[in-house]
Amino acid sequence: MLSDGLYSKFPKPDYVIAEHTSGWDPAGAVTYTPGYTLANVDSVDIIVKGVGTHGSAPHTGKDPIMIGAQIVAALQTMISRETNPLDSGVVTVGSFQAGYKHNIIPDEAQLKITVRSYKDEVRQHLLDGIKRIALAQAQSAGLPANLMPEVKIEKDYTPATYNNPELTTRVMGAVARSIGDERVYERDPSMGGEDFSQYGRTADKIPTVIMWVGGLDPAAYRAGVDGTGPIPPGNHSPLFAPAPEPTLKTGVQAMTAAALELLRKN
Repeated sequence: MLSDGLYSKFPKPDYVIAEHTSGWDPAGAVTYTPGYTLANVDSVDIIVKGVGTHGSAPHTGKDPIMIGAQIVAALQTMISRETNPLDSGVVTVGSFQAGYKHNIIPDEAQLKITVRSYKDEVRQHLLDGIKRIALAQAQSAGLPANLMPEVKIEKDYTPATYNNPELTTRVMGAVARSIGDERVYERDPSMGGEDFSQYGRTADKIPTVIMWVGGLDPAAYRAGVDGTGPIPPGNHSPLFAPAPEPTLKTGVQAMTAAALELLRKN
């Protein structure tokens, strides 16, 4: 919608508010996080080159599986030794694919990585570091320049979601007055991603806030918390089964309260 001219075809809003179903909270509750609430999400592919050979004679080739494994291990030093402990970052290798036979060293390995961060400067450091580490490990294995790894960063990334603290306080105060203080509470930020963030990342810098509307059956939620039953499946699970009526009613009431608060004349 932004690309299609949302802020130019229509009057620019003073605020942007969103709701998202929560698979970690009971239906009837609304939760929130001031400040950074969701992460920058980047996808990175690394093609590790090598020289294939027979598994009985590894010295005659260059093993991309070994180089890839060293890359996987070294990537974690960016979090443990290069990132300020007060900041947050995640580098997860979700896929490592190489070879097709027990006794053959392949000539290529592929890594697929998800990178999470809150601050843009941390994001850039991690992306730059992935390139640096991939090249360094290949060089340490003695690979020639024409066999250096290919590092591909997807351009279409999800920016971090930032809940404007002042707006969050105002909106969630209105929601609490409407549905009750005991049903509104703060939760920890998540390293998940949400492209709602882009509404506040334009040149207009419009304040945004996203709140979470609990979706779990309250009885199942309590049983999972106190250990008398399993923890119910959350968002994106094929078994996630929100309680429709209390979830929808709470979401409508919360958004109505927020809108009335922001639209009222002082």
